[in-house]
Amino acid sequence: MSDSGNKKRGVCYLVGAGPGDPGLLTLRAKQCLEMADVVVYDYLCNIDILNHAPASSEKIYAGKKAADHAIPQDQLNDLLVQLSLEGKTVVRLKGGDPFVFGRGGEEAQELHESGVPFEIVPGISSSVAGPAYAGIPVTHRDYCSQLTIFTGHEDPMKKDSVVDYSKIGSSEGTKVMLMGVGQLEKVTQMMIAGGAALDTPVALIRWATTGSQQTLVGELGNIASKSKKVGFKAPAVAIFGQVVKLRETLNWFESRPLFGKKIVVTRTRSQAGELSAHLRCLGADVDEMPTIRIEPPENIKEFAQLVQDSHKYSWIIFTSPNGVDAFFDMFYKIYKDARSMGGAKIAVIGPGTEKRVQQYHLSVDLIPEEYIAEGLLKKLTDDGSVENETILLVRPSSARDVISEGLTEVGAIVDEAIAYQTISESEDPTGAVERFRSEDTDLITFTSSSTVESFLDMDLPIPDHLIIASIGPITSQTLQAAGLQVDIEAEESNIPGLVSAIEDYFVDLGED
Repeated sequence: MSDSGNKKRGVCYLVGAGPGDPGLLTLRAKQCLEMADVVVYDYLCNIDILNHAPASSEKIYAGKKAADHAIPQDQLNDLLVQLSLEGKTVVRLKGGDPFVFGRGGEEAQELHESGVPFEIVPGISSSVAGPAYAGIPVTHRDYCSQLTIFTGHEDPMKKDSVVDYSKIGSSEGTKVMLMGVGQLEKVTQMMIAGGAALDTPVALIRWATTGSQQTLVGELGNIASKSKKVGFKAPAVAIFGQVVKLRETLNWFESRPLFGKKIVVTRTRSQAGELSAHLRCLGADVDEMPTIRIEPPENIKEFAQLVQDSHKYSWIIFTSPNGVDAFFDMFYKIYKDARSMGGAKIAVIGPGTEKRVQQYHLSVDLIPEEYIAEGLLKKLTDDGSVENETILLVRPSSARDVISEGLTEVGAIVDEAIAYQTISESEDPTGAVERFRSEDTDLITFTSSSTVESFLDMDLPIPDHLIIASIGPITSQTLQAAGLQVDIEAEESNIPGLVSAIEDYFVDLGED
């Protein structure tokens, strides 16, 4: 690592974003993104990975596809140096691994020569992850013990070609080609000329490791014509060798129940990850398009006073994980000891909120069978009289008054602590809104009435074929009141319930 000794200078992290599935991002890469002042990212980076960076960080698109470069390489090198010398923490986010045909070495050299401290953060390369997600191990002791990785991103017929494709064709073992779909016919011809058998199994994998993954299988002698016939396009990985035959039994990813389904998630940017991860595990192609964001309450002093007095209450009710976080963020600014909350019992509206309370090392005393406000009210009143009980209701500004009014009617003394407000999301840093307008989405999820209302405010086109999934009856009522048909409703009003309902819907259609 280079170190100029200038403490005012920043640092540049050359980070591998992995092959596409955001779950394959390394922990170190996530740490770097969380520290970033600026993220300079490529075309092949999954856009959702940018959510790990602070909302205040600058995002610069430097994508490269074919001959279309958003920022030419020499200018990009200069930009990385300039930003770093301004004292910023810069993350250069590159698809796959920065040193596997990623020009990361050139960028590192430029940083070194300019005296900029840098760090290389390796990423999982599509050369091994792509085949793995298509059910193809690149090595297998019954088939081969040699692996060759090469680029097809040059004309194999040009005079100064640095890749001898004929020698690659005659070599043993598995061959993996990156960035070469456009040159596939010429590459395969030269491999055959070098002695490769016409019937060598070949697989092409497009958008590998994502829910948009497509795989085309053929042989060396016909894969170019098959690719041309179906219009197979970049970005793609090509695998040559007998290991391709193992796909017939090892194709684990493309057989998942939601594989190939394009699903839009409308939760807040900080909360979308849980739902997205569950859906991706089932093979879905997930795009996060937050319609709301969480902001502090308008009267933060009043909220702080109620939190300070929380030890005076018999019950504290939390209606959402956001409310739990807001409460304890404020609580620990005031107190240093959890025992300062006194002997109040804790009630929550559902398991997601219960889990968040438990993260603060506290137990929940009451949770309803039905995870809605009416269910919590019923549970509180059925379990015993709350007449004259003092209750602190921690809630958002826009929540329904079911709990407060219901408890007041039976004689409880209720104070409402407005912990946060939900605001329509006005920013679209990842371009998700434009993708929703232009791409063919199969399904959209709604996890609250506020996500519905803010989505409607965006006035986006709603295709007739779009499947609408709701987390529960209250959200469904909001959708139906707006004239929208609810196709899927979770039996249990939580994230696992919503995911299960979506999976069951497609399985029942026979599309698994």
